[in-house]
Amino acid sequence: METSDVLLLARAQFGLNIGFHILFPSITIALAWFLVYFRVQYARTGEPSWLATYRLWTKIFALSFAMGVVSGVVMSFQFGTNWPGFMNSVGNVAGPLLAFEVLTAFFLEATFLGVMLFGMNRVPGWVHLTSTVLVAVGTTVSAFWILALNSWMQTPSGHGYDAGQLIATDWWRVIFNPSFPYRFTHMTIASGLTAAFIVVGLSAWRLLQPNDDPAARTTLRTGVIVAAILAPLQVLVGDLHGLNTLEHQPAKIAAVEAIWKTGRNVPLVLFAIPNEREQRNDYSIEIPNGASLILKHDAAAELKGVDAFTPDAPPVAPVFFAFRLMVGTGVLMLMLSWYGAWRTRKCALPSRWVLWLFAGFTFSGWVATVAGWIVTEIGRQPWLVTGLLRTAAAAGPIGGAQLGASFTGYMMTYGVMLVAYMVVLTHLAGRGSAPEATKSTPLETGAAA
Repeated sequence: METSDVLLLARAQFGLNIGFHILFPSITIALAWFLVYFRVQYARTGEPSWLATYRLWTKIFALSFAMGVVSGVVMSFQFGTNWPGFMNSVGNVAGPLLAFEVLTAFFLEATFLGVMLFGMNRVPGWVHLTSTVLVAVGTTVSAFWILALNSWMQTPSGHGYDAGQLIATDWWRVIFNPSFPYRFTHMTIASGLTAAFIVVGLSAWRLLQPNDDPAARTTLRTGVIVAAILAPLQVLVGDLHGLNTLEHQPAKIAAVEAIWKTGRNVPLVLFAIPNEREQRNDYSIEIPNGASLILKHDAAAELKGVDAFTPDAPPVAPVFFAFRLMVGTGVLMLMLSWYGAWRTRKCALPSRWVLWLFAGFTFSGWVATVAGWIVTEIGRQPWLVTGLLRTAAAAGPIGGAQLGASFTGYMMTYGVMLVAYMVVLTHLAGRGSAPEATKSTPLETGAAA
């Protein structure tokens, strides 16, 4: 097997791992804050339905958290097996950022997660509520550090060299590198939308069952409102993130928009089939001057094309299609959330076909998130750390046969795990929270703050 094929297989394997892993933090980062809201509502009102809702979604959070931890551990091992050159080259920057994540976030989550899950009847109510808040803070802080590292790999700054070794010369600039504020905000809102549609979809699934669950009506309305607020914010943040990417990673934008030749009056390509060999777009549907107008706010502005970055330009087709999948899914989520907010006004229950539509969009946030990560990661190729470390230079000596066998094993294992996860979630949603609510009518000792 040729070296290029081995490298592609190694990238595909790591992409599979990170793609599977990101599914679960994309839920838990924001779902933890939903739990805070449910717990506060129970502490404020003392209504058993809020306690039952909190318990149901705590189970879903715990399952998602566990899946994220397991897949994250597997991914971290691949730094040593598949990409030893990464830590050898930039470990003085990447290592401390990963350590900060463990020390300030993971330990915080792991410690108070136990209290949140098992301590409701064992600690005072205010301690349990505080634990829920701290778990939510921990998930957000964890995302902060991971995205600080990923953003630094995209737009590195604050580093220098000492005796030939790359080191951090300014940690403030390393952490708050040029793309970090946009990337962190974009991902946080994406998690909010993902969790909101999980809440909406599973609540709708419960409402489609024969036994009515009043608590599901409340959670459906909550998720719809959150999604309706976050979706337009994501459009705004996404536009700002795109302009930042144009400034610092113009090659990625050239691939996203399938701009092959540098020039003025660049059209916006709505859809096409990028032809890498001929450097053109086949069957293209375009808006004249659209790309120049959107990206430079000037219809006659010049935009750099893929030709300006050869041979260091990223592959166009996967980035082009993934970006349109992300945007298309996001637009559908925006439309559905606004329609849902209108249909559920005054707490009215939508018709069954609308509930089926909500249920069908349960995991739509996953589609948009994974598509966005494809744009982010493939769009910086051939660099692992832009301008500092090429992907090929970080690859390890592992052979193609070993990679092929492990890649196949990962695909099969993750496929089974993902199906099992989705089955368990729909099973929990099908059971609902109504039975627990009736059993929990007398307030449990220490449960209310």
